[in-house]
Amino acid sequence: MTSARTTTPLAGYTTLRLGGTANRIVRAETAEDVVEAVRSLDAAGQRLLVLGGGSNLVIADAGFDGTVVALANTGSRIEEGLVTVEAGTPFDEFVAWTVAEGRGGVETLSGIPGLAGATPIQNVGAYGSEIAETLVSVDLYERSSGQVRTVPAAELGLAYRTSLLKNTDRAVVLRVRLRLSADGLSGPIRYAELARALGVEQGQRVPLADARSAVLELRRGKGMVLDPEDHDTWSAGSFFTNPIVSEDQADAVLERSSAESMPRYPAEGGVKLSAAWLIQSAGFGKGHPGPGGRVALSGKHVLALTNRGGASTEDLLVLAREVRDGVLEAFGVRLHNEPVFVGCEL
Repeated sequence: MTSARTTTPLAGYTTLRLGGTANRIVRAETAEDVVEAVRSLDAAGQRLLVLGGGSNLVIADAGFDGTVVALANTGSRIEEGLVTVEAGTPFDEFVAWTVAEGRGGVETLSGIPGLAGATPIQNVGAYGSEIAETLVSVDLYERSSGQVRTVPAAELGLAYRTSLLKNTDRAVVLRVRLRLSADGLSGPIRYAELARALGVEQGQRVPLADARSAVLELRRGKGMVLDPEDHDTWSAGSFFTNPIVSEDQADAVLERSSAESMPRYPAEGGVKLSAAWLIQSAGFGKGHPGPGGRVALSGKHVLALTNRGGASTEDLLVLAREVRDGVLEAFGVRLHNEPVFVGCEL
C-alpha cells in the first residue's frame, strides 16, 4: 500500500477527465490494504472516497477535501465452480479472461470501463444482460461494524442500474463471485441489435469470442470503448438512465411527440422508455454543444455527455441540466443521472 499527498487533479482518475484535487491518495493493492486504509481513516475521523476506475463518476471542480483510497487489488480465479474477481480488477480485462477460459455469462458486458468491484453497486448491464443474472455474492468491508462479510446477491437489492450499495458509503466491495457457464457459449442473445450483428435469431447462443467481438464493435460505433484519441469516449458512459413510467405516461409521451411509434419495453413497475430517444426527440441531436463547445453530446450517441477538451465539471453540469430540463418540458418525463456525483449535483 502506498500513500502520498497530492496536488494532482482527480481528473486523471476519471474517464471524463474532470475534477479537482484530493488531499491524499492511498493506493490499496490487496483487499487487506483496502480494509486497513478505510478502517484507519474512519478511526481518525477523516473523510474518504473509495475510487475505482472513475468511469461512472462526476467529481466537482473543487475536488474532494479528504483522502482517496484507490482500489488496486487485482486477480481472477475459478474455485468450486464459481468465478471470483478482486474488486480492483479492470472489468473488461476480467471479461476477456472469462471468454478465454470458456466461461459464459458476462460476454455481452464487454467494453464496459471501470473496475469489477463497481459492477454489483451499479448492477451494470448492456445488450440484454446485467450482472445480477450471474452474481452469487460479494465480500464487503462494513464500515460501521469494522467487519468483512460475505453477502449473497439476494440481499443487495439489485435492480435496474442500482443496488442498496449505490449512493452510500456504508460498505466497500472487496471481491465479487459469479456463477458462469462452462460450455464456451454465450448466454441467450436477447438484444435485437446484437442478434442482427451476429446474424442469429434472438434467444440463440453463440461462441463467446463471437459475442464479445460483436459487442465491442457495436460499442465502438457509439463511442463507448475508451480511446484517448477520441473525445467521444471522454465520458461517463450513459449519463441518464432509461426512465420507467406508467402505461398512461408512456402513451402521453407518444402523443406529445411527432413520432408514430417509440421504443418501449416491459419493466417492473411499468414501462421502460429509451432515454436516448427522449433526448433526441426533444431536439438534442448528436454533437449538441454545451458551454463554449468545451462539452457536448457525443457525436455517436446522445446518451453520452463528453469532454471536448478544456472543460470544467460545471460545464458538464450545465449541459446535463439543459438536456434534463428540455426532456421534462417536451415530454413530462424527468431523467435521472446514472453516474455518481462527488461534491456536485444537477
